[in-house]
Amino acid sequence: MRAAQVTRFGDPSVLITTDLPDPVPAPGEVLIDVAYADTIFVETQIRSGWGGEYFPVTPPYVPGGGVSGVVSALGPDVPEEWLGRRVTSFVTGAYADRAVAAASALTPVPDALDLLDAAALVHDGVTSTGLLELTAVAETDRVLILGASGGMGTLLVQLAHARGARVVGVARGEAKLALVRDLGADAVVDATSPDWPALTRHALGGPDGAADVVLDGVGGQLGATAFPLTANGGRFSAHGAPSGGFATLDPTEAKHRDITLFGIGDVQFTPTDLSRLTAQAFGEAAAGRLRAVVGEVFSLEEAGEAHAAIEGRGSVGKVVLKVRSTA
Repeated sequence: MRAAQVTRFGDPSVLITTDLPDPVPAPGEVLIDVAYADTIFVETQIRSGWGGEYFPVTPPYVPGGGVSGVVSALGPDVPEEWLGRRVTSFVTGAYADRAVAAASALTPVPDALDLLDAAALVHDGVTSTGLLELTAVAETDRVLILGASGGMGTLLVQLAHARGARVVGVARGEAKLALVRDLGADAVVDATSPDWPALTRHALGGPDGAADVVLDGVGGQLGATAFPLTANGGRFSAHGAPSGGFATLDPTEAKHRDITLFGIGDVQFTPTDLSRLTAQAFGEAAAGRLRAVVGEVFSLEEAGEAHAAIEGRGSVGKVVLKVRSTA
C-alpha cells in the first residue's frame, strides 16, 4: 500500500510517501480502501516532536486517526453485510490507501453524505457534538468560541446556533470572520485586535458582558485571556492547543467563581459514545443542518504540504487528504 510516513521528528519535509505491506484484517476486523484521510492540528505537533507525554509514538510511523472509504475485505467473523459499504472509522495510520478497523468501530456513511464531508467530520464532528452535550449549551446561553474558523470551530458555531444560543466567534482576518458570520454567529471578533477582550465583552452583551460557555480550541495565551470573560457559574472547555499548549487556568479562581472546567480528557469518548456522536453528526450533515467546511484537499503525496498549510493557519476549515479516487 502507499502511505505517507513520518521518518523522524521535524518539519513537514519529514513526511515521505512510501510503499508498505498491505494490512490484513484480523478476526472481527475489516479492510478499508481509504478515500480520504482526516487531518487535525495535533498531528502536526506530534510530527514535530511535541506531546510525547500524551502521544507516545516513535518514528517511523504513519500518522492520522480517521478515514472514510469503502470496505473491501472482511476478516473472520465479520458479517458479509459490511462488504462494499461506505464507512468511516478511527484507525491507526490513516495516511495510507488501506487501513484495518474493527467492525464494531465502523460508522456507515448516509447516501446523502459524500466521503469527503464524512472524513471532515470523523474527528471534529464527534468532538464538537460531544462538547455541546458536555457543556450543556442551551438557548439562554452566551457562547464564546475561540478558533471559530477552524475545522471544529465552524461546527461548534453551527451547533451552538442551532440550540438557540447567542454565539460570538473569535477568528483572525476578515475572510475567516465572514465565514463565521455566514455559519450563524451573532457576532465576530478579530483576535488580532489588541482590544479583542473588550470587543468580546461588548459582543456578548448582558449586564456582565460575559460568556456562559467558553469553547477554547486555541489554547495558550488566547485561551488564558478568555478565561476572565467567563461568567460566574459558567463553563470553560480548554480542549485545544494549536498555539503550542493548552490554556493555563487557575483552578482556585475557577472554584471561587463556580466555573466548571473541562479539558482534553473530557472529550475522550467511549466506543459507544463515539458511535452515537458520529452517527448524530452524520445525520445532521446529511439533512443539510450541519456543514463541513473543507478549506483545502491535498493528495497523499502532498501530506507534507498539507501539514505546512495547517501550521501556516491560512486555511479556513478542514484540510483533508484525498487518498484515492471515489469514482
